[in-house]
Amino acid sequence: MASAPLHDDTARKNLRTGILAMLGALAMLGMGYAAVPLYDLFCRVTGFGGTTQVASEADANRAASIGLGREISIRFDASMARDVPWEFAPTQSTDTVRIGQRDMATYTARNLSDEPITGTATFNVEPAQAGAYFNKIQCFCFTEQTLAPGQEVTMPVLYYVDPAILEDDVIADVEQITLSYTFHRAKEPVSSALDRSQ
Repeated sequence: MASAPLHDDTARKNLRTGILAMLGALAMLGMGYAAVPLYDLFCRVTGFGGTTQVASEADANRAASIGLGREISIRFDASMARDVPWEFAPTQSTDTVRIGQRDMATYTARNLSDEPITGTATFNVEPAQAGAYFNKIQCFCFTEQTLAPGQEVTMPVLYYVDPAILEDDVIADVEQITLSYTFHRAKEPVSSALDRSQ
């Protein structure tokens, strides 16, 4: 009879250990799912890893009024994921802009396939520290792009370089920023998802 309380105590400890292990596993799974959107948010807020910032017209007007007249070279780059049968390129490879002033770059894309293709563009800025100061007001990368077979489009990017870059000792002397886009096939075009839901 004396062994029954010992057995109950061991069973309770095993149950508690099992529950804690299960809660730990669920917490790690939850952190795994939350890590991607949290990292994306972190990059967008801080400009970490060359992630550019999104600006409003008011932000652009304010930046233009404080620009100090210094110019910087912007290099434009374009690439495609293997599963996207498009031609994609900037209309000009470089541009020289005044820090704080708005400028517009354009890219062209042409669908080389015989079917409509929906793509989405990811972007990056090099050097990575410049991402916090490269502000896009309007960009084709904000939405998915669907091109009909053989269709060619010109896609604008309206941007400016924040004058605050001149106060950052790490990057103040940079002479060139590279804006790079890569087009990927959209996992599921928005229109297809909408058609199924109706």
